[in-house]
Amino acid sequence: MRVARLLAIGWALNVKMLSQSAFDGLLGVLWPLFFATIAFLMFRIGHDPHTLLYASLGASVMGIWSSTSVQASSALQRQRWHGTLEILVAAPVHFSLVLLPITIAMSTVGIYSMVATLLWGRVLFGISIHFVHPWLFALAVPVTIVSIGMLGFLLSVTVVRYRTAWALGNMFEYPVWLVCGFLVPLSLFPGWVRPISWLLAPTWGMRAIRAAASGGAPLGSVAVCAALGLAYATIGILLIETVLRSARANATFSLT
Repeated sequence: MRVARLLAIGWALNVKMLSQSAFDGLLGVLWPLFFATIAFLMFRIGHDPHTLLYASLGASVMGIWSSTSVQASSALQRQRWHGTLEILVAAPVHFSLVLLPITIAMSTVGIYSMVATLLWGRVLFGISIHFVHPWLFALAVPVTIVSIGMLGFLLSVTVVRYRTAWALGNMFEYPVWLVCGFLVPLSLFPGWVRPISWLLAPTWGMRAIRAAASGGAPLGSVAVCAALGLAYATIGILLIETVLRSARANATFSLT
């Protein structure tokens, strides 16, 4: 079963790589469905409705994380290419008030992945989208989205300073899929992986969403997810000041 899961992830990575092309816009809409299908087929082997819902929710949150980790940094890179990043940095408001909405907006785009994945699973595989605690699920989803956006904000801060820092999002996209337990349970990984996952808001957001759907107690995970998001935002704001001050002092701003 472990081999099947790893093979499925490998297929999914290949599909994601195909989307990095001239048809990125179209495949950006389609690839979450490809990945979701692989996840459903992988877990369908056990004929357990619980594992199908587990895979469905995991694949949906993966889309939110991917939208944030890759697209938020790429959005700033496009601003640099268009020559508008310097204007954004020179705005009279604190730059964090410019950068935070960008990363949170990229996270909300990931809602499409969640909705499309759940509907795709319902139509194609007959996976029930009934949630035991719908109101808690409705609470867990936006908290998870905002917290992931805050983590994307922290990653995007470096893009202002370094031209190639946008690649950080691509570099961390797939490892976070694994470390946060989106598809593969953390119990299958070595023990040292778990402490790392505890520092990542997507881990707790994923736990909260699954608990709300299955009838567990998600409020603790929601609180930890929100606290981590606040910590990311605080660190990012402080880091922005350091990055901008250092770049100005060394005349190494890379804004164009």
